Amino acid sequence: MSVYRVIGLMSGTSLDGLDMACCRLERNYSGWNYKISDAVTINYDDFMTEFLSDTKKYSGTELEQRNIFFGNFIGMEVIKFLKINGFKADLLASHGHTIFHQPEKGITYQLGDGRTIATVTGITTISDFRILDIMNGGQGAPLVPVGDELLFAEFDYCLNLGGFSNISYRYNNSRVAFDICPVNIFLNHVCRKIGKDYDNNGMLASRGSLISILLDKLNDLNYYHLRFPKSLSREWFETIFLPVVDKFDYPAEDILRTACEHIAVQIAGVLGMKPGRRVLLSGGGVYNTFLIKLISEKTKAILETPDDKLIKFKEALVFALLGVLKLRNEVNCYSSVTGAKYNSSCGTIYLPDQKRKG
Repeated sequence: MSVYRVIGLMSGTSLDGLDMACCRLERNYSGWNYKISDAVTINYDDFMTEFLSDTKKYSGTELEQRNIFFGNFIGMEVIKFLKINGFKADLLASHGHTIFHQPEKGITYQLGDGRTIATVTGITTISDFRILDIMNGGQGAPLVPVGDELLFAEFDYCLNLGGFSNISYRYNNSRVAFDICPVNIFLNHVCRKIGKDYDNNGMLASRGSLISILLDKLNDLNYYHLRFPKSLSREWFETIFLPVVDKFDYPAEDILRTACEHIAVQIAGVLGMKPGRRVLLSGGGVYNTFLIKLISEKTKAILETPDDKLIKFKEALVFALLGVLKLRNEVNCYSSVTGAKYNSSCGTIYLPDQKRKG
């Protein structure tokens, strides 16, 4: 039996904040077990929100400076987190914050330098989880399905409602997964235009009216007609999705109402109408009760909501697992999910300075 104490770190496209989860992962004869002992989200202030989103105008040198700055930010937050909860971490596993993701061009970039994190904290750090899969011809995404397979196999579907919605399930005896559509990255974008961070419980959307022509145009986007493997990115959202919406001058409530309908239609289309299938929900979108209501009305699948820690920190937990698998030199990225030539053990291991560690 092997036990690992890991902090999983995740910064999502919706810019909610930095998720940190203290995870105990145990490998025994029957498989992997987990426990999230403590977790927190460090909300981004206006400076950090702009810092992570306003990157297009910067040169390579400036982008690398930001990479190190954000790595230092993560490292300092980890130190504060450890002091508060007394957790003794063997390993840090950091997803970083995706700045651009263009697998068709063979590139992806997550801000948050792993070497800097390891140096600041004195703890072995694993990051850069996507690039190897892309080099092998894959999408480099999604990565969470490995965790779904090893930790949550009792569910028929694992559905995450984060910046984008993504889903994983077994198909033809293999785990498959893909991004479905934008969720919080769009809903929060609309809310910020009217001075709100998010739509609490979907109340604004529930008061809006459906814009049928916009709904039709969104549902007709080419991405939704592609077969998996496939993945979405901020670039796709900004260059393909938003221009469709920007042609319509309607109140924010109506845009939100239509967005929720669009999200529900796309997700229900994947879940289907076969009754009795269990769906594990996670991600901040789970708290949008209006959105969940719309999804449940359009499918016969059983939507199951876990405890708050798993809703909020499932991705951080899974990246903790991916880090451990990398440390063990075991597969942590499935070609059946990403479309790569073969399975791989993704991530780069950064060892701390031994003087700093001691």
